[in-house]
Amino acid sequence: MTLRGTFWGTVCGLALTAHAGVASAQEALSAPATGGNGIKVGNGRLHPYFELETRVDSGVGYFGRTQGENYPGGVSPDLSGEVALRFRPGFKLDIPSQRLAFNLNANLDYVLFTGLMTPGSKAASHMEGAADLSARLNPEAPLSLELSDQFVRSDRTRTAAIAAGILSLYNEARVKMPWKPGGGAVEVTPNVAYAVEFFEPLAAQAPVDCGEGVCDPVRADRFDYGNLHLGLESRWRFLPKTAFVLDTGVDVRRYFNDGGPDAQVLRAMVGVAGLVSPKVAVTAKAGWAQTFGDVSGGTVIAQLEGTYLYSQTLTFKGGYLRLLEPVAAYGTFRDDRGYAEARALWGGKLTVRVAGMVDFLSFEGTRGDTVVTVDAGPEYQFRPWLTGAFGYTLSKRSSNVDGGGLNYTRHEGYARLAVTY
Repeated sequence: MTLRGTFWGTVCGLALTAHAGVASAQEALSAPATGGNGIKVGNGRLHPYFELETRVDSGVGYFGRTQGENYPGGVSPDLSGEVALRFRPGFKLDIPSQRLAFNLNANLDYVLFTGLMTPGSKAASHMEGAADLSARLNPEAPLSLELSDQFVRSDRTRTAAIAAGILSLYNEARVKMPWKPGGGAVEVTPNVAYAVEFFEPLAAQAPVDCGEGVCDPVRADRFDYGNLHLGLESRWRFLPKTAFVLDTGVDVRRYFNDGGPDAQVLRAMVGVAGLVSPKVAVTAKAGWAQTFGDVSGGTVIAQLEGTYLYSQTLTFKGGYLRLLEPVAAYGTFRDDRGYAEARALWGGKLTVRVAGMVDFLSFEGTRGDTVVTVDAGPEYQFRPWLTGAFGYTLSKRSSNVDGGGLNYTRHEGYARLAVTY
C-alpha cells in the first residue's frame, strides 16, 4: 500500500464517518503504511516491521529525590522528565476474502528509561504493546458478522479522572452484525462489546500534594473496571453520498474494587453524515444521554464535524463533540471538546500533520478539568520499506482538584524510524 493510498483512504473514511467516541492517544494502532511485498499467507500478506523511537518526555512519572533536592517524603510534587528509547517490533497481517476476511496488527513496545534526566528512573522501564484483530464473515453479503478485539498496554488511559504516572492495560472484545436489506441503502448494525481496564503505578511513588485518590498512582488499581456496551447503529442513504444516521447504546460500568459509584449511561443521537459538495463532508448529530443507578441525570449530547478537501494533497478537519461517559471515582463526566486538524501530502512522500484539541471535562460534583493537546510533525517515505518521522506533542492539564498528576504541562519530542518488509 502506498502512502498516497493511505492518505486518501483516511480522508474518505473521515468524510463518511457517522460514529464518534472519546478519543485517546492509545485508541488507534497503526503499522507503518509502506513496505515491501511481505510474506505470502494464503490469499493475504504478512508484513513484519520494526520501529525505533527516541522520545524526550517532560512528564513520565513520580520518582524519588535527586542530588541537591529535598522534597517532603522524598518525592517530587511534579512529574519527572526522562529520555526514553522505544523498541517496537510488530507485524501486520491482511487476508482478504469474500467469505472470511481477517486482519491482525500487533506489536510489542519496550520502553527503556535512560536515566539521563532523572536518576533512578531506569527501574521504571517497562513493556507496552498493542493488538487489533478483526474477522469479518461474509463481508459483502446483506447479513454479515464482525468479530474484533483491541488490546493496549500503555502509559495513557481512557479513564479521564485518573492522573498521570500510571500504566493501563485495556482490552475490548466486540461483536457486530451489519444487515443491509434492500440493496444497501439501509444498514442496521446491532453490536455488543465488553471492555476491561486494569491499572498499576508507573513508579512506586505518590506526589506529596495529592489530596484525593484520583491523583495517587500507587492506589490506581482500585479503579479497575469492566464495561458492558449494547448498541444499535443504523444508516439510511437517502442520497448517493449522504446518509441519515441513528446511534443508540447503553453502557453498564462496574468496578472490581472501590473505584467509585457504578453507572449506567443510555445515549441516543440522530443526524446526517456525508458529502454536501465534492470537497466538503459534514457530520451533524444531536441527542440525549441519561444516567441511572447510583448517579442519575441527563444532558444533551452532540457532534458537529466538517472536512474540507482543499486540494488533492491538502485537507482540513474540525468540529465539536459533547459526550456523557461513565468514569472512575465520580460515576460520570461530561466532555465538551473542540478539535481541528490539517494534513498535507507533498511529492507523494512527505506527509505533514498539525492537530489541536481542547477538552472541558465536568465531573459529577464540583470537579472540572481543562485539557489542551497539540500534536504536530512530518513523516517522510525514504524508500517503500523505510519511513522516518519526528514531531512534538504538548499536553496541558489544569484542574480545580489539587495534585501534580492533575495539574501539569507535558512536553514530548520524538524521532522515529520504521522498517517494514
